Amino acid sequence: MEIVVALAFSAAVLLGADRLMLWLERRGHVHWRRKGRRRLSDEPVTRLDSMLSDHTRR
Repeated sequence: MEIVVALAFSAAVLLGADRLMLWLERRGHVHWRRKGRRRLSDEPVTRLDSMLSDHTRR
């Protein structure tokens, strides 16, 4: 009987977290299920060596 209660509680927590994330998505804070993930190919890219090089003049 304890396992049934634990599973029901786990399902309720997951459902509540999903509802919270959907509410945050409607407000524009996160991308969760409805808007999908951002495509990484559309993001700006930079070379690793340009990020690690020292651009300061001495």
